[in-house]
Amino acid sequence: MYNTKDLQEAIIHLKKEKDVCILAHAYQSQDILEVADFIGDSFGLSQQAQTVPQKNLLMCGVRFMAETAKILSPDKKVILSNPAAGCPMAEQLTIEELKEIKAQYPDAAVVAYINTTSELKTECDVCVTSASALNIVKNLPNEEILFIPDCNLGSWIEKQVPEKKFHFIKGGCPVHMRITPDDVIKARAAHPNAPLLVHPECKKEVTALADYAGSTTGIMKYAANSDAKEFIIGTDNSIVQHLQFEHPDKKFYALSKDCVCHDMRLTTLVDVYNCILGNAGEEIVLSDETRIKAKKCIDAMLEMS
Repeated sequence: MYNTKDLQEAIIHLKKEKDVCILAHAYQSQDILEVADFIGDSFGLSQQAQTVPQKNLLMCGVRFMAETAKILSPDKKVILSNPAAGCPMAEQLTIEELKEIKAQYPDAAVVAYINTTSELKTECDVCVTSASALNIVKNLPNEEILFIPDCNLGSWIEKQVPEKKFHFIKGGCPVHMRITPDDVIKARAAHPNAPLLVHPECKKEVTALADYAGSTTGIMKYAANSDAKEFIIGTDNSIVQHLQFEHPDKKFYALSKDCVCHDMRLTTLVDVYNCILGNAGEEIVLSDETRIKAKKCIDAMLEMS
């Protein structure tokens, strides 16, 4: 029987033997982060994957992240750590629905949040992350923007780019949308000296009450660089734990106990172990047509960033 330390040591040994690079999204559990080669947001991981010498990539995250890694590293074998780990936001819109919506706004640039399937990306002009979205939308020549799928992130950008006309679908992250203004009131009453840091996937009513709104990476950097000694964190609660490990001299509180991505929690340390052995996970396979078309909007993002 393995304990956590034994299993981690076995994974570290096996990943070298099997030529595997482990990519772990920041929402993964701490025990998985400790054996990962790279930790970060979805797109940052895919960029790192392009540069590593390993021919096998294990994505500890959700399906669209593994697809993005495959789009950018087509010659490498990409494994999704748990085949059931999807993203409800990425799956809210079908390709047929997107084509119909595009027809309604022929002059609009179609801006796809990275949290979209590879199929949806084939019909988009540019891809964005929560960190790059504002700058990219500002610099698009189009006066109209069709932003998919997250209307919360989109409205956060819209507020800062009033000169452009935005169109949205009724999409978003169900995890972040569980957070309410009442949660903010309660958290501030309990921790009056703690700045509130939220992800713009939260409802606009919540984001408007924050001291800082930004990507997961931005939230973690803010907490690291701030002189404050306590923080309220308005994103997946795994970040509370990770920040506690990184900054034991500071205190971190979850804005809502319900802000938990169950898809991210599906991957376990045992899954990682079995994936490296070849006994678990799912290889991501994309057709050349889908991969090439989807890559165009990602390339546009890189050029505009």
